[in-house]
Parts: sequence; structure tokens; C-alpha cells
Amino acid sequence: MTIAFRRLPLSPFLLAFALLATLPSVQAASSAAGSKPHRVILFVWDGMRPDAISAEDTPNLLALAQRGSRFEDNHSTYPTFTMANASSFATGAFPGPLGFYGNRFWAPGASGLNAKGVAADFHNPIYTEDYAVLRDLDTHFDHELLELPTLFAAAQKAGLTTAAVGKSGPAFLQDYKQGGVILDENTALPLAFAKELQQAGYALPAHTVNAYSSSQLSLREDNDSPTEQGKLVTLKDGVTSDATAAAETTPAPANAWMMKVYLDVILPQHRPDLSVVWLRNPDTTQHLYGVGSPEFHLALKAQDELLGQLEARLQQLGMAQDTDIIVVSDHGHSNIAGPRDLFPLRQINDGRVTGVDNDWGYSVSGGIRLADQLTRAGFTAFDGFGCMHVPVLSGLRADGSPLQPTRYDDDGHLCGKPGPYTTPSYVVPEQLPKGALVLAPNGGTEYFYQPEHDAALVRRTVRFLQSREYIGAIFVAKRYGNIPGTLPAESVHLENASRGPDIIISYAWDADAVIQGFRGTEYASQANERGEHGSFSPIDVHNTLLAAGPGFQQGFSDPLPSGNVDVAPTIAALLGLPLPKAQGRVLHEALAGTLMRPLTDYHVMPTTLQPKQPATQLDMQRVDGSPLSTTRFDFTVQLKQLSADGKSWIYFDQAGAKRH
Repeated sequence: MTIAFRRLPLSPFLLAFALLATLPSVQAASSAAGSKPHRVILFVWDGMRPDAISAEDTPNLLALAQRGSRFEDNHSTYPTFTMANASSFATGAFPGPLGFYGNRFWAPGASGLNAKGVAADFHNPIYTEDYAVLRDLDTHFDHELLELPTLFAAAQKAGLTTAAVGKSGPAFLQDYKQGGVILDENTALPLAFAKELQQAGYALPAHTVNAYSSSQLSLREDNDSPTEQGKLVTLKDGVTSDATAAAETTPAPANAWMMKVYLDVILPQHRPDLSVVWLRNPDTTQHLYGVGSPEFHLALKAQDELLGQLEARLQQLGMAQDTDIIVVSDHGHSNIAGPRDLFPLRQINDGRVTGVDNDWGYSVSGGIRLADQLTRAGFTAFDGFGCMHVPVLSGLRADGSPLQPTRYDDDGHLCGKPGPYTTPSYVVPEQLPKGALVLAPNGGTEYFYQPEHDAALVRRTVRFLQSREYIGAIFVAKRYGNIPGTLPAESVHLENASRGPDIIISYAWDADAVIQGFRGTEYASQANERGEHGSFSPIDVHNTLLAAGPGFQQGFSDPLPSGNVDVAPTIAALLGLPLPKAQGRVLHEALAGTLMRPLTDYHVMPTTLQPKQPATQLDMQRVDGSPLSTTRFDFTVQLKQLSADGKSWIYFDQAGAKRH
């Protein structure tokens, strides 16, 4: 049996109508085992695209998909960031109701130490992939970092044992109240578990000591740094990644070490009823080297090998028959690139960018520093970052000239250190001037904060954003009312009066542009990265969800829309746990035994959201400053509404601009 996971180039409307036509005739596969499983393992492949599953790179994942249940229309929570989706996995809810806007958001007034044991910088927008920063924020928000209950808390209250393992930030967020065993890239919690690992001969993550006093824990002299990331391979400029390097992927050794601890210590000794294992590949590799690069394929193979080890260990321990394995990604992933008529793809030879190759070349564009763009347009804007040197990925024109020329700060007065830069510093000043904008760059989406909530300034900012070709969708806090060419944040579950941003933008994307054999490019917050996510592109939104075990049907392909927000309610149902405030649904149609419901119980209706009126009379510009003939901005959110028994759930497919 062969399964093709590559998505056909159909519009969401055609997909939805095809789905409606086939629902009555789809038959659910039967399952011999319908009893409640004794344990659930949620294995997160960070950034895994559904079309990256293949017999060549991921044979173990493909086999799991074929024998279990496959969710063919799964949706990442928007914004399609890691930490936003981590909060959905933790609670079954959306960022607005949770009041949690990771990966990077502005929380002025918070204080504390980060995982390295130094003061966290909350004056600037804070990066939340750090367990200690999350604890600081929990304190800042009166111990309600997430404003709804978590799945882990429900499991622990019911007497179940839990384990959270993996990537710093999202794994810890699942159990941020620290009720179970936690192995984070930066620590091991609680103290008894850290000592257990030492006694078993394991090194600890190098920063573990920062979680304890010196009298509680010290590292052995031979303690190395088992979760340290590998070194990036760059071009001759020293900052741009060399997408042709084909070197060992930077997260692979750390991922392998954490999986070994889980398989050799946590699983047999603690026998958790509920586990989350969240590992960086392929996401980190995609960020650094791009989707489709040689490193990308190495990352997939390394991750798949760990899945094989997990399945083999469950068999050895006699746990395979009563364990459900759910493999999910937090989001899809795109390559960063602007339009090829301005920035054609190029070859890389001997560590240098060379000739044009739009068939099999690499991107040399797509990074946008909005604080710089706004400042040059007369706004006062800060993004929390110092001088940046992005000599390639900010854009090389067809003639090879840079969109942002390299400049030099010989005495370090501007940048704090001598060296080249392409954009100056936009660190938030100690005294923020009135009328300033604070931006939290998050890749494919950015947050804007205006501390005085100046409606006129917000409207002026929105009009500027609408006039730039690289902006795709704009949402505003409902306090500003109806602004032409925008939708309220609450329409996509992002409104939170006390914690939410004033403006949220998704960068523009092209779902059909192909780089290294994979569809999907987008503009993104400027950095020396080749891959990104976070946008409202269908490539970022549609992600991987597969499951196998006694709780799921065998050989079942689920055509209904589903989402990451449904994962926690489904696990809760499998384990018999209450999760009454979850906003997602139980994926009954894919479950076995008494929890199963037929596909014919559900009805799918495609629809759209659109601003009440477009923005008009705009001075439109492309990223290179050249004019566009249009003066009108509008955008559409395409979605599906799923209904059953008087209840309904919304799944957002994409949101993109229309400039006519």
C-alpha cells in the first residue's frame, strides 16, 4: 500500500467541496482493540511538513501512518509559531483566550533570570523558548501564564504520572506548574530526578545547576554539555548559512541524547501515563539551511531513526500493545524568499553566492526588518535587536547588487561593537518616547504594541503596512473599531484585552513557489535564516498529525478538518480525563471502540472572512521601493466550519492579501 502525502494544488474551496462530496461514502476502518490505552506518548516533530513523509527519509513514520490513523487536513494554530502551538497542545485552546503570544512578545515589568542564570531582558520583547523565562512570566502574570487549565494538570490531579522531554520552552510549557518529570535542554526537574540521572551515570544539561542552589546540586567534573547545539556551516561571509554543506544537522546529537534518557531511564523507571517528547528536527535545520536542502533530508532521517528506537523500546518493555503514539508537528515550514522577478534564486559554490539558477538554486532574499522600514518612513519603532548584518538574505538583485548594502561601524559607537551591519540598532530605549511602536518579530508574523493605544497612530501604521507588498494580512485589537482593510483579532482567536498586541500582521507568501523541490515561500522577520514559519500561508498552517495504537483506528484516513487545538481534548478522552474549557474537539471519527463516531455525523462548510471594506488610495510599494500601480488593499481568511450535534468548530486554512 502506497500513501502520497504531497498536497495537490487545489484551492481550499475545491478541497472542501470534494470533502463534502465524499463524506457520506467514506467508511471507517474497524479496530480490533477498542479499550482505553494505559499510556499516551505525544511525539512532536517540530516543523514537520506533511509532504516531507517518504519511504526514503522517514520509513518508520510512513509505516506508522499506514497502520494507524492519518489526519489529512490538520491545522496549526495561528500564529504558526512553536510556542503558540505549544500552548494549544497544553490546553486545547487558542492564544487569545490563553493570553499567551509566544514565541516572542512584549511583557514590560516582568523580571527574573533566564536558563543561563543571568537577568532576562523583559524591557525588550522576550523570547519564550526558555523554561526559566516561562517561570518568570508565570510569576509576572500572577501564576496564570496560561489562563486556562492544562492537560498535564488534569492528568496529575487524576493520579497519572507524566513526563515532558525535549526542546527548551515548548516541552516545559506542557508542565509549567512542574508536577511531573521534566527533561529540558537546559535543566532536569525535579531535584530528585536530576540526582537520579547523575547516579545512573548521565551528564546533565550544562545549565541545570542554575535551577538549584549550590548546596542542592553540582555538576560532576566530567559533565559535558549533552544538549549543546552543533555549529552552523556558513558561507565565506561568516553569517549566511551554506545550504549545500550536507553536514550533521545541529540538533541531532542533543535530540539523540534526550531520547536515550527517555528510553533508558524515564520510560522503564517512571512508566509515565502521559509523555510529551518534543525534538527540534526538522525545524531548526529548516530554519538554518532551508526546506529541501541536503541538511533537511539528513534531519528527517535522524528524527525517523529516533521514532524507530522508541517503537523498539516499547516492544522490549512490553508496552507496545497498550501505548498510543501520536506524532504531530507544531506547524509546517516554508523557505524565506521574495519574488523571483526581483531576486532570482542562485547557486552556491565554494562558500559563495554565484550564478542565477531559478530551477535548483537557493534564495537570496525575503528578510524584512520592519522597525527599519517604519523608521525610514517617519515612525518611531523598536524591535529589541541591535545592529544586524544580513548581507545575502535581505536581498540580492538580479544584477547581484544588495538590496541593503553593508556598512561599517569602526568604533562601535552605533552597534556596541565594531563590525559590518546592514541595519542599525533598534533596541528599546530605557525611556520609551511617546508615540513609539514596539515590535515583536516572530518570523512569518509580527506583533505591534503601542503603549498609549493611540488610535490615530495605529490607523496610520496600518495604512503604511497595507501599502507594502510584503504584508499579507492585518488584524487589530477590537478597541480600535473598524479600520478599513483589517479584521479584529478576535475573529481568529487572538484577542486578549490585557495582554494582546495592538496590531498583528502576517507576511505575504507564495504557496506555489518551489525551492529544492518543495512548495512554499514567504517573507519573514529579518535574520540570517533560510527557512521560517509563523505566517498564514497554507504551507505553514497545514501540518502533520498521525496516530497509532489501541485507541485509534487502523489504516484510517481522516478527511475531516482537524487541528492542533484538538490534540489535548483527544488525549484527555483517551485517558478518561476532564478538560472542560478546551476549545478544540475530540477526534472521535479516528478513535476506536466506544469513542468512535462515523464520518457521516459531521458536516463541513467552507466560508471566508473579509474586512468590511478595503483600504483605498494607498501609495503601494514593492520591497525594493518600486511602485505598484494598485492603490487598494484587502485580504481574505479562508476557513472551514465543522458541525456535529449542534456544535461547531472553525479551522483556518490561510489568509492572504488582495491588491487590485
